[in-house]
Amino acid sequence: MRIWPTILFASTLLLHAQDTPPPPAGPQQPVEPQAARSVIEVKPAGEVLKNKDLWEGTGYFHPFVRMPKYILSDQKAIWTSPFHTVKKDLKWWGIFGVAAGALIATDRFTSPNLPNTNTQVRLSTYSSRVGSAASLIPISAGFYFLGTAAKSERFRETGLMCFESLIDTTIVATVLKAATNRARPLEADGNGGFGDSTSSRLGSGFPSGHAITTWAMASIFAHEYRQHVWVPILAYGLASTVVVSRVGARKHFPGDAVAGAAMGWFIGDYVYGKRHNPNLDAKHVSVTRKVLDHVNLSVSFQ
Repeated sequence: MRIWPTILFASTLLLHAQDTPPPPAGPQQPVEPQAARSVIEVKPAGEVLKNKDLWEGTGYFHPFVRMPKYILSDQKAIWTSPFHTVKKDLKWWGIFGVAAGALIATDRFTSPNLPNTNTQVRLSTYSSRVGSAASLIPISAGFYFLGTAAKSERFRETGLMCFESLIDTTIVATVLKAATNRARPLEADGNGGFGDSTSSRLGSGFPSGHAITTWAMASIFAHEYRQHVWVPILAYGLASTVVVSRVGARKHFPGDAVAGAAMGWFIGDYVYGKRHNPNLDAKHVSVTRKVLDHVNLSVSFQ
C-alpha cells in the first residue's frame, strides 16, 4: 500500500510541471550559476543524468553504472569536508553543530521527561515508517522509472539523486554508529552514553538512520522543485515528522535525531550541487499528456 502515496505524489508533480511559465522569447537567458542553487558552495561535477542515457534499451541502466564512482567521490568529499569548507559555509556547520551539541548534552534529562505513554510510542513508531528504507527506496525508484516512462528528465534526475543520497547517508550513518556506539534511550542506564550500547555497534543510536536518510531526500526534493512552494513544505514537514517520531518512539534521543537530520540535509544539498543539470531549469516541457499515456490511476470509494 505504501507505493500508492508515491505514485500520487509523483503524478501530482508531473501534472503541475506545466504550470511553470516558458522562458521569454528573444535571446536565451543565461543559466543561473550552479553555486547559487545549493546552500553550501559546491563545485559541480559529473551530472547524474547524461545525454547518452536514452529512454530506450540500456539507457535505463547507464546512470547506475556511473553511480559507484560518484559514491566514492562523494564519500571522499564528505569525510574531508572540515578541511575544504569555504568560510561562508561555516555558519551552517556552526548553527547545526551547536544545536545538536546542546541537545546531546541535555538528552539524559529531556527523554525521560516526555510523556512516554504506550499511545505515544505506538503512534510514533507507526509514523516514523515514513523514513524507513521500505518507504524511501520505492519513492526513489518510482521517480526514476515513472520519469523514464514519461520521458521527464527532471523526474529521472530526482530519482537518481535520491538513490545517491540514500547510499551516501547510509554509509555515513553506519560508520558513525560503529564508531560512537551510543546507547539508545531504553539501553544501559538510559543516559545515552557513548560506547554504552548493548545492541550491535551498527545498530547503535547515533546518528538516527531514519533522520539522516529522510532529510537527505527532503533536501533533494526541496532543491529540485523549489518553484513549487508546497514541495519544500511537504518534504521538510515529512522529514520533521520522522525526527519527532523517532524520539517519540523512544528509539533515539533528540540529539541523535537532530544531528542525523542536519547531516542528511548537508549531504542532500551536496549531492544536488554536484549532480544537478542546470539546463533542466531552462526547459519547459508539458508532460501532462505523457503521464496520462503511461499512468492510469483509479480511485474507488466504498
